[in-house]
Order: sequence, then C-alpha cells, then structure tokens
Amino acid sequence: MTKISNHLPTARLQALDAAHHMHPFTAGNDLARHGARVITQARGVWLTDSEGQRIIDGMSGLWCVNIGFGRKELADVAARQIEELCYYNTFFQTTHVPAIGLADKLAELAPGDLNHVFYANSGSEANDTNIRLVRHYWAMKGKPEKTVIISRWNGYHGSTMGGGSLGGMKGMHAQGGLPIPGIVHIDQPDWYAEGGDLSPEEFGLERARQLEAKIAELGAGKVAAFIAEPIQGAGGVIIPPESYWPEIQRICDAHEILLIADEVITGFGRTGHWFGSQRYAIRPHIMTIAKGLSSGYVPIGGSLVCDEVAGVIAEGEFAHGYTYSGHPVAAAVALENLRIIEEENIVGHVHDVAGPYLAAKWAQLADHPLVGEARIEGLMASIALTPDKAARARFASDPGTVGYRCRERCFANNLVMRHVGDRMIIAPPLVITPAEIDILMERAVQSLDETLAELKADGLMVAG
Repeated sequence: MTKISNHLPTARLQALDAAHHMHPFTAGNDLARHGARVITQARGVWLTDSEGQRIIDGMSGLWCVNIGFGRKELADVAARQIEELCYYNTFFQTTHVPAIGLADKLAELAPGDLNHVFYANSGSEANDTNIRLVRHYWAMKGKPEKTVIISRWNGYHGSTMGGGSLGGMKGMHAQGGLPIPGIVHIDQPDWYAEGGDLSPEEFGLERARQLEAKIAELGAGKVAAFIAEPIQGAGGVIIPPESYWPEIQRICDAHEILLIADEVITGFGRTGHWFGSQRYAIRPHIMTIAKGLSSGYVPIGGSLVCDEVAGVIAEGEFAHGYTYSGHPVAAAVALENLRIIEEENIVGHVHDVAGPYLAAKWAQLADHPLVGEARIEGLMASIALTPDKAARARFASDPGTVGYRCRERCFANNLVMRHVGDRMIIAPPLVITPAEIDILMERAVQSLDETLAELKADGLMVAG
C-alpha cells in the first residue's frame, strides 16, 4: 500500500510539501520558508503533529468536524459502502440507496418545506448550483429577466467563480476577474466595526434596509435572490443584531425575492439548533449545506430546496450536475454522521451544556485589555482586538497584523484559534466538554497576554 510515512522527519515532510503542494489561501514561498505544521493524527477535539505535540482544535478543522475526530463508525460505514457500491452516478434516470436515504433524512431534519436536495461535493459547488437554480427557476416562471443575486460584502460563499462572486471578499475579487456579472453586494451587519453611534437594533434595521434600497435601484423585476449566512463565519463570526433577520425576511417576502440561507457553517448543530435559520426564524427557499453534513470525513454538500422551487424545476430538464453528485460513499458517511448527531443529542449538548459553558467563559474575555468585544452564538465565537476599548478603535498597523501575531501565539501554545483581520475566532468540535473548554480558554488567555506584551514592546498598541 502506497503511503507517505508519518515517521519521516518533520523537516523532510515540510520539504516535500513545499516542493509539490500548492496550499489554499497561502503565500507559497512564505510557507516554504516557515515550514508547514504537519498534522498526523486526531481524536475528539485533539490534533497531534509530527513532533508529537497535542493541539486543541478550536476550529473543527475548517468549521466542519462537528462530531469530533476519529469516529470509527464513519470509517466502517465508508469501508462497507466501498465494498458494496463504490460509485455510481445519479444522471440518466439512475439512483442508489445511500443518496435516497440521505435525501429522505435531510427532508426530515430541515425546517419548513425544504424537502428536496441537489447534491454537490462542497459548499462552493452548492452555491454555484444555487446561481443556476434560481435563474432557471425564474425563467421557467416566465420571468427570465430576474437574474441578479444580491449578497453582502465580507460574506463568504466559497471560492469557485460562482461562490467567490457571491461572497464579498474583496481580496478574492481582486484575483481572477470576480465577481461575475449579475451579482451585487450590500453592506454587512457588523455593528462593532461599522455601527457608529447607532444602537445595535437601529443598525440591524439600517443594514437590512440596504437590501430594499438595492432592490429598488435595480428593479424587483430583475432581482432573483438574496443570499447570506445566518451568522457570517469566515468574515469574522459576525453575529447580526436581533432586528436584522426579521427585516430581511419581510423585504424578501414583499418583493418576490428568493431567500438563500448559506448554512455551510451554521448547519448541523453549530448554533445549538439543527440549522442557524431556526435560531433566527428565517424561512429560506434554498439552504446551502456542506461541512457538518459529514463532519468533514468525506466531501459532500448540497442545496436544500423548497417545494415550490423544486416543483417548478421538475417540470423540465435541469442541465446541471457533477460527476460525484450524491456519491454513494459520501452519502452513506453523511447519513451515519447524522445518526450520531441525533442519537447522541449533540445539538442538545451544544444548546444546553457546551454552548452556555463556553459563553460564560468567553464573555470574560471582554475584560482583557486587548479585547473590545466578545461575541458568541452556540459554538462559534469571536473577539475583536483593539488598542482602545472605549472608541472601538482599529490598530494603526495594517489590518491583520495584530490578529496574525495573536494567531501565532495561539499556535505556539498548541491552540488552533484563527484570525480574520484583527478578530480572533473559534468554532470547536460540537462534542467539546467543559473540561476541554477550560483548557481552550486557559490557552486563549495565555496567548492574548503574550500578544499584548509583544504589542507593547514593539509599540503597536496604537489606534489608527
């Protein structure tokens, strides 16, 4: 059996990686000089690297390992499915049992009348599907001019041409000719950074009403859909004011606009509910899913589609799909993952145990001299770093300079806590225990203390 041994020296593994592996969202030459950290094993919420260091994973891999690492049940299901039916497509009036079973389970779990699924292999692919889906839906309804999709600056919907265009990451738009035509953006509901003197409630309404203004500018007859994450994930765990989503829902209803909830991160228990849409009483026509659908054990994603949209699409051929749509191994593993989440009451654990416990600890970070805001919903949380709490000030240094330094201190202290600009974010596996939360918080505080000392020593505690 061909393999790269975990027992090669770390330096050799890093050299091979640098020579041949192009990493996502990474400056390759910088990484080659620095050397990648090589992860060799994982169990529960813990990673082990090639030097034998045990690291607490505050990011669930990439927001995805909801049930924790190393669950043998998923490996066993994958092996059985490979032996029984390793692959078959779902084109040409063909199906198979795992795709059927998973679709049925998703229809049971999803809120409202989201009773249909179009399978993809990732959230990015599913959002590409959504672009074609909503435009084809309106064409089938006799309104082919309804093609424009409205999204938000600093939202994240993947990194394909379609998903990257839907997202509002300007750094991504600067590479590769994004966004593609027919996609426009409004501002995000980030009260801490952009709310000024408005109360959170006033600000939430103002940002939601930008959607109505944009619809009026474009003409409702041209707008197909609005897409947003219930809580922005990669944008920095931006939790919207409570006034925001009810107003968004009202606007979409009033102007005959399809509402797409991107639940790639917030789905499958992350917020203490099966879906973030349930937390905010959102009634989406389409819901994007991935990540926690299989807890990252295999690639799978999809679009959950309401009865009305699916019914119209079903009237003709939808000329769209992927070779691996509904892959039998991925579907079987996802179904087993959902069984574990349900039978072990992992959503209840987040809602009743881990979420409240972490929330109490996380709130205390607001007292740290470096922290201007500490926000949390379920098991996704952020802190805004600032040189001046009272003013909610930014640092004079380039955005991300301080956040990167804090991330490096976290990594040195064997904690994975990510930075987005000068915000620090976590989203640990949903199975994390109170004892493990204590360890995570101890390392987070240590890392903040060390970062603050560095900033003071280097003269970087300066507002811009």
